[in-house]
Amino acid sequence: MAKNTGKDKEKDSKRKLVAQNKKARHDYLIIDTYECGLVLTGTEVKSLRQGRASLVDGFVQIDGGEAWLHNVHVPEYAQGTWTNHSARRKRKLLLHRAEIDKLESKSGESGHTIVPLALYFKDGRAKIEIALAKGKKEYDKRQTLREKQDRRETDRAISAVKRKERASLRQARAE
Repeated sequence: MAKNTGKDKEKDSKRKLVAQNKKARHDYLIIDTYECGLVLTGTEVKSLRQGRASLVDGFVQIDGGEAWLHNVHVPEYAQGTWTNHSARRKRKLLLHRAEIDKLESKSGESGHTIVPLALYFKDGRAKIEIALAKGKKEYDKRQTLREKQDRRETDRAISAVKRKERASLRQARAE
């Protein structure tokens, strides 16, 4: 993983993560990602600020030139009144026309879908990271897990060798 530069640290400090869809990265091959805004009610924003949301079953659908987020669970605000929102209502996504057109054409292809990856606040505004993705087959998932495990093992082996080298250098300096 790349180290954070000054700009990346600035971005991360202004970004407060609310929910993440880790299963999407396992089940889908991510082709392209987009950051977009959400049209929310007041009680939804308050509920999200408490860090309560679930993206697990969520998906994005393009209807009439507009992007809509479906099946994302934002629980009702505890101190809300009769004006509370419904937990699984569809929410409009704010994207540029060119992005919507591109997503619409690509998602129409066989096996492609649009899934939410992360929900967060950036500069006080609720944002969602969505991805154009293609469903993985079972053998692809196993292959990915195998590669991840192999990477871990090589990293461990490299760090063990480096640890031994540092210890031998310390010992040589001490003598």
